[in-house]
Amino acid sequence: MVTFQKVKFKDFALLQRGFDLPKDKRTEGKYPVVASTSITGYHDTFKVKGPCVTTGRSGALGEVLFTKQNCWPLNTTLWVKDFKCNDPKFVYFKLKTLGLEKFNAGAGVPTLNRNHLDELILEVPDLATQTRIASVLSAYDDLIENNEKRIKALEEMAQLLYTEWFVKFKFPGHEKVKMVDSGTEYGMIPEGWDVGRLGEIADLIMGQSPTSNHYNLNREGEPFHQGVADFGSKYPIDRVYSTAGNKYAEKNDLLFSVRAPVGRMNIATKKIILGRGLSAIRHKNNQQSFLFLMFNQKFTEKDMIGNGAIYKSVNQVELKNLKFVVPTQEIVEEFETIVSLYFHDMESLTAENMILSRLCKMLIPQLVSGKRILKF
Repeated sequence: MVTFQKVKFKDFALLQRGFDLPKDKRTEGKYPVVASTSITGYHDTFKVKGPCVTTGRSGALGEVLFTKQNCWPLNTTLWVKDFKCNDPKFVYFKLKTLGLEKFNAGAGVPTLNRNHLDELILEVPDLATQTRIASVLSAYDDLIENNEKRIKALEEMAQLLYTEWFVKFKFPGHEKVKMVDSGTEYGMIPEGWDVGRLGEIADLIMGQSPTSNHYNLNREGEPFHQGVADFGSKYPIDRVYSTAGNKYAEKNDLLFSVRAPVGRMNIATKKIILGRGLSAIRHKNNQQSFLFLMFNQKFTEKDMIGNGAIYKSVNQVELKNLKFVVPTQEIVEEFETIVSLYFHDMESLTAENMILSRLCKMLIPQLVSGKRILKF
């Protein structure tokens, strides 16, 4: 029979503060740079050998990350320096159940003081049981990771095709089309194409936040998105709802952040209420896949438009006046027919990941606490 022993946190894992690495000191490489909530880049050297378990130390608390390979945890994190002979993946899952955000020791900026955890009593099984539990839970993580790779590959395929057709102008039948001077910064473009403003090819809906007394987490009303806080890698995650709203995005609308950070994008999967940090952009001919890739091409560097010394923003006039190369309708329709299938698959894989994530989240506390015992 599996038994769980009570141990103090300091005998379960030793946390260590991460390391400084300013952006101007980073050199592109293969080692992940781990911040408090996510991997924020890659560097050519590492500080910690994998596997590495980290959690937010300053600013954002509570998120726990597992990095298989060698990495560089930033000083906004705490990383597990000593697993105390416990299974590293089990330690990762156990930390996720502790609600580390509750141990905030900062008066202003939220700060996690690792010393406050030392005397915390945990219930922990033997190493063999830890490994079995970690294996079951890791299967969910592996499925999610594989789906994320497929999503990334599909987007890259779509973006490469966009570049080939609309940047390099190697679209079907291009050999028979004459290149002419556009008279703009875009230079030579295919004959019959144009350089137009966003307002000529798409409708814009600027967000307007309802009052906070309408907000809730009980799924009452419709999903409400104020800005990028609940943006996913491609599609938003519905967390906050509102029973009131007057500015809406519809399914497949491009969600574009108009306040810092300007230029972040997601795609709406359903009708949502728009807050003041977002705009919804809708192609007049419903060619949303083309629209997303067109924006993605232009905003390869985020925050490249807008004003304000610190908190950038962009208004409706500025957005409408953004210039793009506008192909013929026939070419765009042909392109949309192809890439819309990629986006359909990306949305399906994202929905599958959300289900897997919810299932795993429900299982973690049951397994690592012993409330549900694995039988082999």
